[in-house]
Amino acid sequence: MKLMIASDLHGSAYYTEQLLKAYEQEQPEKLLLLGDLLYHGPRNDLPRDYAPKEVIRMLNSMSEHLLCVRGNCEAEVDQMVLDFPVMAEYCFFMEQGKTIYATHGHVFGEDHPPKLHEGDVLLTGHTHVPACVDHGYWYLNPGSVSIPKNDSWHGYMTMENGVFVWKELSGEVRMRWDMNTHSLEQ
Repeated sequence: MKLMIASDLHGSAYYTEQLLKAYEQEQPEKLLLLGDLLYHGPRNDLPRDYAPKEVIRMLNSMSEHLLCVRGNCEAEVDQMVLDFPVMAEYCFFMEQGKTIYATHGHVFGEDHPPKLHEGDVLLTGHTHVPACVDHGYWYLNPGSVSIPKNDSWHGYMTMENGVFVWKELSGEVRMRWDMNTHSLEQ
């Protein structure tokens, strides 16, 4: 199964459109969104083409392809306008015999992880910084679609057969990590 993973759209119609074009190119089974879909948040500047109503339209048009966890900017009113669930604090699934715990990152994150076993994966957004760090468990972050920080890029990641690939919205590969061999290429 191929999964596309993205976070922190923050209401940018421009970058959401770029993400959906990348989705068409990637052809994954699902798109896992790690929260902060519509609102830009009080600590962020407005992203390019800030248009939450347009982002709602774009995401609702492909709701059957979306999985989502709640970010710190999601509110109950967001669920009222979105045609797919956005209020779950986390989800988890198995890949290559390991648990992948997906959450936004504002409650459980790199500095405060949930209970994980060695080799498991904590997958978050929230920081807007792409990451792949070994803490006994692996901390992975796709970065941000619309407001990248720390000189990172507008991007997402894919996961297929235990291999995670970080990409710019253009499709350019930036990092690759194989959870079977633990090899990281940057």
